[in-house]
Amino acid sequence: MMLVMMAVAVAGCGEAGLLDGVGDRTRSAVVGETTTTLPPVTVAAGQIDEALVNVTDVLWFNDELGEPTDADPDSVIASVWERQGNSRFVQSSRREISLAVPALGFPSLVPDQVQWVTSQLVYNQTSGTLDPDTSAAFGMWSAEPYTTNTAQLAVLRVGRAALDTPSARSDVTVVAVPDGVSVGWTESGLRYELFCRTEVSEELCRETAESSVLLAGLLPSGR
Repeated sequence: MMLVMMAVAVAGCGEAGLLDGVGDRTRSAVVGETTTTLPPVTVAAGQIDEALVNVTDVLWFNDELGEPTDADPDSVIASVWERQGNSRFVQSSRREISLAVPALGFPSLVPDQVQWVTSQLVYNQTSGTLDPDTSAAFGMWSAEPYTTNTAQLAVLRVGRAALDTPSARSDVTVVAVPDGVSVGWTESGLRYELFCRTEVSEELCRETAESSVLLAGLLPSGR
């Protein structure tokens, strides 16, 4: 049930606002209203021409934000929080996220329409610690991030899985939601929810999810 509710919420990003912020780099997220789950989305064979590319070949919007000098997760989480402004979604480099959440994975392959990736750590604003429900969020864009809502093709949210969840990677589940599909899985104590807009087929969204590897293994050369 949680997967369905989260998938519907993720699907709400649109003209009313993007899930991981609009405009400046620390603006708060906007999540749409809950909507009834739709029947499965199907794409006829040969209807679209699409492929996957290595995520290391796309541009990461926040990589210039910093190279932490302290690899301790708590220290990294605290240092990123210091630049949070008024939002609990704080723009973060992939290096910072890989240190803050060492077990976190990210797709090694993404739809070939994707040109940019945005990345954020997500906080509990009262405690300044990571939000267990959504600890990190990523956007996959076909154009420079935050220039137009329709450029955001996919959103990945990562949070803490239930305590009794097996650590081994689970099978993926696909749920149809307004404007696209949501693919969910768990691994190493974390819960993943990848929302893909209708511009990305269900098959390609699933293949993107299944290509997940440790984010630490996708860092820029020399880091």
